[in-house]
Amino acid sequence: MIKECIVVEGKNDAAAVKRAVDADIIITSGFGITGETLNLIKTAVAKRGVIVLTDPDFMGEKIRKIIGDRIPGVKHAFIPREEATQKGDVGVENASPDSIIKALSMARCEVEEKRLEFGQDDMIIFGLTGCIAAADMRAKVGKALGIGYTNAKQFLNRLNNYGITREEFDKAIETARRDAK
Repeated sequence: MIKECIVVEGKNDAAAVKRAVDADIIITSGFGITGETLNLIKTAVAKRGVIVLTDPDFMGEKIRKIIGDRIPGVKHAFIPREEATQKGDVGVENASPDSIIKALSMARCEVEEKRLEFGQDDMIIFGLTGCIAAADMRAKVGKALGIGYTNAKQFLNRLNNYGITREEFDKAIETARRDAK
């Protein structure tokens, strides 16, 4: 049983999460997230916590941003795109129970204070921006850290906003480089 409520986009996502874990689920019904649903999420955060688990696509990120901007204290879980894709369809509903469990176990809360542990120099030095292989490297490091894949600017924000430590980062870089060989 997962203590926190899990927020997903749709009924198929909820069914996939239920196959993986025993948890209460809040469904946003896609991008048309209502004030009523936001209030339900706010209440859940206060009483037992919330983990947002949206699809690893543009709409999933928009929903995640709406929730994160309006409701402080939610945790975010990310399933790597390749683990949530079947026959070209991207979504939580396509992820295996193991992928869902791993994503939930790596959920992170955004830190409230402005943090600048990582900068543009780190992104360049470690091949996360400014080179041909940068997108692939961000995908591998994001997977290892449980913060998902995104563009370079947003990736840097996630490194700082999700409280990633230098030790965690170094380990993820090492893992990504080892996997690339």
